[in-house]
Formats: sequence, structure tokens, C-alpha cells
Amino acid sequence: MKLTLREMILISIFAALTAVGAFIRIPTPLVPFTLQFLFCAYSGVFLGGRKGFYSQILYVGIGLIGMPVFASGGGPAYVLQPTFGYLLGFIACSYTIGRLVQHFSTITFIKVYSAVLLGLFFVYVFGVGYLYLIVNFYLHKQMTLQAAIGVGLLPYISSDLILSVLITLTAVRIIPILRKSGYSVSTFNSR
Repeated sequence: MKLTLREMILISIFAALTAVGAFIRIPTPLVPFTLQFLFCAYSGVFLGGRKGFYSQILYVGIGLIGMPVFASGGGPAYVLQPTFGYLLGFIACSYTIGRLVQHFSTITFIKVYSAVLLGLFFVYVFGVGYLYLIVNFYLHKQMTLQAAIGVGLLPYISSDLILSVLITLTAVRIIPILRKSGYSVSTFNSR
């Protein structure tokens, strides 16, 4: 698998945007609200599954080697943070959205919104599941799955659904333009 310089630059840009999204945050108990999901989803929409996946792997990798690009810092010990599961969810999210969108022959609101919602589903499955496991088995505090959902999903789902609409509206406008100009996701993936 060989990436062109342009593809490497685009992957790096979306990894950097996801890092910037971590610093645009509203602090809340345990899980801060950030714009990481926005840029993660855009990486899948505009880069496709494989390259979107690479952008999020790059982002997480940079954070794990010690660069403070996550919402609460960075470094290898970050895997023990209750919020690390959301970062794993971003990887699955970007890949899922990208794989679906790149195979759509026609771009419609319903198709793209469905793909974005499926990606968001993975963010919450990984995020809430990891939160539950870390709090119970590493921090040795008692937390029910319902409490993990109450802390890690319910306060954020409405804003993420609004972001999903924004992502979809921009994707429905931009993807056809990219395809007409020869810069579609399928063009990137055919090389």
C-alpha cells in the first residue's frame, strides 16, 4: 500500500484538525464536550474509509507518544483515562463513515446522515463501554452501565446529533463538487 504525497498531506491535515477539535471544548464531569467528532466524521466523509482510518490512527498515535493533542493531555498512560474509548471510537467512526460514503453512487441527505449516525454509534459504543470498564476495573469505583450511559452519552447526544446534521449538510454540498472536479474519495482510493 503506497500513499501519494497529496494523500499523506490530507491524512495529516485531518489528524491535525481532530487535535484542534480537542481544544475546542466545554468542560463537563468525566467526558468533556469537544469538536473532535466533527473533524473525525469529516475525515471519513472526505478521505474515505482507509485514509480516514489512517488520519485517526495518526491522531491517536501522536497523542500516545506524548504529544498533548487529546482533550486532557497525551502520553501512553492516556489509555487508562476513562475517555480513551472515545478515541478508539473515532477510528471506527471515520472508517465506517468513509467506507459507506465512498460507495454511494448518489449523495443524498438520508444516505450520508445514516452513515454519520452509524459512525457516531461506534464512538459511543467504544466510549461508553471503555468508560464503564475503566471506572469499574481500573479505578475500582462502582458504576452501572446505566450510569455510564448517563455520564458518557446522554449529555452529549443532542449536540452530536446537531453536529451530524451539519456534517451531512456540508457533505451533500461538497462531495458532488469534489466528484465533478475529479477529487472524489473514489479517485483517492483507485490509486
